[in-house]
Amino acid sequence: MARVVLVMHAPLASAFSECARHVLGAKPDLAVFDVKPEDSPDQLTPRLARLLTEAGQEGVLVLCDIFGATPFNIAQKALKLAAEQGTSGHVVTGTNLCMVLKALTDQQKSPDELCESVRLGALKGIVAADSKP
Repeated sequence: MARVVLVMHAPLASAFSECARHVLGAKPDLAVFDVKPEDSPDQLTPRLARLLTEAGQEGVLVLCDIFGATPFNIAQKALKLAAEQGTSGHVVTGTNLCMVLKALTDQQKSPDELCESVRLGALKGIVAADSKP
């Protein structure tokens, strides 16, 4: 079972976790890693790497909000450090609530399968609701 970790600009990761709790009716099995404006990426990277390696799971899926932003850069570096310790995983950006819910409901999949499932879930969740079928 893959570990799901939200790494985002504060307070977005916490907010997604609370939304998932509301929708699923239970505390979600994920880790929240909010990045505040005053945080030092050099200090957060090893802390996140420890969180990723301590997961004790088959691997991790890290969900970030924006490609190229500070949380993404921290996640990329942390996953590289975790990989050196034997932890496999993926970083996916552009996270929305559909992706978080998909990650939680498909968490039993391998990190590779979960990554693709979440990506496809994001696409299915984007709907022009006023369009005719």
